[in-house]
Amino acid sequence: MTMEKIQFSCADFTFPLLSHVNVLKLIQMMGFSAVDLGVFEGRSHLIPGEIAKNPEKEGKRLLQDLDFFGLNVADVFLQPGEAPSVAAVNTPLHSVKDRNRVLFMRMLDFTNTLGCRHMTGLPGVAHPGESSTNDWHRAVEETMWRFEKAKSAGITYAVEPHIGSILPDVESTVKFIKDCPGLGITLDYGHFIYVGLTNESVHPLINYATHFHARGGAKGKLQTIVKENTIDFRSIIHKFLESSYSGYICLEYVYQDWEGCNRTDNVSETILLYEHLKKQLTSVDPVSI
Repeated sequence: MTMEKIQFSCADFTFPLLSHVNVLKLIQMMGFSAVDLGVFEGRSHLIPGEIAKNPEKEGKRLLQDLDFFGLNVADVFLQPGEAPSVAAVNTPLHSVKDRNRVLFMRMLDFTNTLGCRHMTGLPGVAHPGESSTNDWHRAVEETMWRFEKAKSAGITYAVEPHIGSILPDVESTVKFIKDCPGLGITLDYGHFIYVGLTNESVHPLINYATHFHARGGAKGKLQTIVKENTIDFRSIIHKFLESSYSGYICLEYVYQDWEGCNRTDNVSETILLYEHLKKQLTSVDPVSI
C-alpha cells in the first residue's frame, strides 16, 4: 500500500479578502502544490458568467499565474448562483436549466484548459411549491447529464452533499448515488457532523468519494478551530488507504457570514489542520491495513 497517491490542495475561496494572485502566493507559501478553484457567481475571485464569455482565454490567463507559483488545479467547484437555491441544478424553470447547461459546457472547456480532471457541483435543493419527488427526479436527470458530458471530456464530475440541499444526510446521499450510476461525491464530513451524525455513520460514504474537503467541525459548528474539532481524520485517512483513495484532500476553510464561518483564523487553522493531516497520513502503518 503506497501513501503517495493521496495529495493535498487548498481552496482559493478560503481567503476571499486577498487578490487572487496573493491567494495563490499564500497557498504556495503554506507548502501546497495544488489549489481548488471556487467559481461561484457573484461571490468568488473567479466568476462563472465572466469565464463563460471566453473559457479558453480565461483558462490560459489563469494558467500563467498558476505556473508562476507552481500550482496545479485539483478541482473546479462550480456554483452558477450566489446561493445554492439560485440557478440550482434541479430548477423547475426551463430557461434556467438551459442557461445552466450552456454554462456547464463552457466550464468544462475552462477546466480542460487548466489541465484539471475534477469538477464539483451541488446536488440541488427543495423548491417551494414543487413536490420532493419532482425535485429529486430533476436533480438526478441533470446531474447525470453533467456527469456524462464531463466523462466525455475526460473529467470526473461529483456533487457535494450539504446542509440545506436534497442530500442532507447519509441515507439520501447513498440513494442519490444509486440513482446516478457512476457518480462520485466531494465529501465534507462537516455537513454531517454539524447535525449530530457520528463519524462512524458517515464513514461508508468514503467508498464514493472522488474528492474530499477538510476543515474543523463539530456538532452545531459547521466550521471550527482544530482544538474543537470532532471529525475523526485519523480514521478517515486509514479508510482512505484501505479503499485505495487516490484523490485530493482539500483544506477548505471558508470565510463568509453563514453558520459562523467567519470566526476562524483561516491562515492559522489551515496550517494546523494541514500539519495534523500529514502527521496522520505518515503515522498509519500500511502493513496493518
